Amino acid sequence: MAHFPTTVLDCPGPVVLARSHGAMPDWEVQGSGDWTEVRAEYGAALCFQQVQDCTPPSWPSQSQPPQMHLDVMVDDLDTAEAALLELGATRAEHQPGETFRVLLDPAGHPFCLCTS
Repeated sequence: MAHFPTTVLDCPGPVVLARSHGAMPDWEVQGSGDWTEVRAEYGAALCFQQVQDCTPPSWPSQSQPPQMHLDVMVDDLDTAEAALLELGATRAEHQPGETFRVLLDPAGHPFCLCTS
């Protein structure tokens, strides 16, 4: 019925966010302006749309809850974290586990780097 459903993230800067998320799986960044996406060669995609006055979620607090988050499998937490920090991510202050790491993308959305 459907092929490659897409996750769309609201954000203040789609190009910056697409570059950050696209670097993790090494997907191609397509588009610019208020709509940008990263797409795998086989068709899967993440899309980013510009929203004025976008309020980032506050994690782990639920005062502004996350509407979604991504879990990204990596071989090494430290190596992946260092690369993503260079792309504009930040490490979340609250880290509730040892086999995963919670980062915030450049727009403030939480995502997890996971080893299992």
